[in-house]
Amino acid sequence: MKVLKFGGTSVGSVENMNAVMKLITDGEKKLVVLSAMSGTTNALVEIADYLNKKNKDAAFTQIAALERKYEAVVKELYKSADIRKEAAKAIKKAFTTIKSFTSGEFNEIGERTIVAQGELISTALFTQLMKENGHKTKLLPALDFMRIDADKAADMHEIRPLIQKSLQEAGEADYYITQGFICRNADGEIDNLQRGGSDYTASLIGAAIDSEEVQIWTDIDGFHNNDPRYVKNTKKIEQLSFNEAAELAYFGAKILHPQTVLPAKLQNIPVRLKNTMNPTDGGTLITHDSSGTGIKAVAAKDGITAIKVRSYRMLMAYGFMKNLFEIFEFFKTPIDMVTTSEVAVSVTIDNTNKLEDIVRELKEYGEVEVDEDQSIICVVGDLIADEHGFAAKVFTALEGIPIRMISYGGSRHNISVLVATKDKLTTLQALSDHLL
Repeated sequence: MKVLKFGGTSVGSVENMNAVMKLITDGEKKLVVLSAMSGTTNALVEIADYLNKKNKDAAFTQIAALERKYEAVVKELYKSADIRKEAAKAIKKAFTTIKSFTSGEFNEIGERTIVAQGELISTALFTQLMKENGHKTKLLPALDFMRIDADKAADMHEIRPLIQKSLQEAGEADYYITQGFICRNADGEIDNLQRGGSDYTASLIGAAIDSEEVQIWTDIDGFHNNDPRYVKNTKKIEQLSFNEAAELAYFGAKILHPQTVLPAKLQNIPVRLKNTMNPTDGGTLITHDSSGTGIKAVAAKDGITAIKVRSYRMLMAYGFMKNLFEIFEFFKTPIDMVTTSEVAVSVTIDNTNKLEDIVRELKEYGEVEVDEDQSIICVVGDLIADEHGFAAKVFTALEGIPIRMISYGGSRHNISVLVATKDKLTTLQALSDHLL
């Protein structure tokens, strides 16, 4: 059974929902993961924000506007009065849940519960649409089987038996529909896999049921060899290895959630990226196999902050690096890039929530410099360092562009450079012109 995920744009209108239904109903059994309709999650986050700020009038205004939107969708989406009535019940249930948090104290649990309603609504509406059109369809509530542990990591030991149980209890169907993004945490509370997490949901489900293929459907034909928003004449990549796709996703390619690749890689399940608006295109296939050596693509990750620590205590010392990295671990701040010299170490982070605390602690070990508004430019491919001189080609292409940091050798799939964000577009175009 294949697992297909459709994002918010793909189910963002009545027209698109009908298009997705036609696309998936080809007689092959499928498990379909849906995001919330486009714009819904942002609206729900805004409602929760108003409630956090105790601005209940504004929250009620937003709730009413969103509810009217869905009432209009229900009227347009269905032909059957009975099906329309069932869909209206689902809408009412979701908005009753949202409104229940407008009285009393509002906390993080309430926020996560409100945000989860987007996926609950979209899957309820889509399931009723499938049934109205005669397709044997069952709704699998993701909250019954998607789990994260105390560290907010996907708990596959829980997910695998729970989804098998859910499928068994649901009974035979041609199409199973479930929610992306939402889950329960180690305390049993409603939680989520963070923005873009529907991709991750699909991959986790695919791994849990040993799917033959996981398909991620978006509004673009697949991975491109550069960012088409900024660079002209980019080309789609037909095939990537899991490692290459993981590097591209992590370092800025927005088409795929960065965590999506790992569950599929561990179970050796192919992942295919396809375009809902152009379903006949083959998209990008991601497997253990690469399509050959060489540079495949370039991606950029913005919002990067570089931190340099300079100290002569590093010279000939052991344990110094461990002490520095323990500071980032204590403040739960991941590091992207690392470069070192005899007396200095530079790292990059993209989460600056604890920046002041980190800098304060680092100053106990040496002089600290912080550079904000940086971008990581990542060159990805199957880069065999001792054969083809890929690094030399990259640095030749970047001649004249100020480079803050370089990372090469940690992976055979990645050469990364750090540049000021103001130089990002120039850097992407230069790499495209010289390498792609």
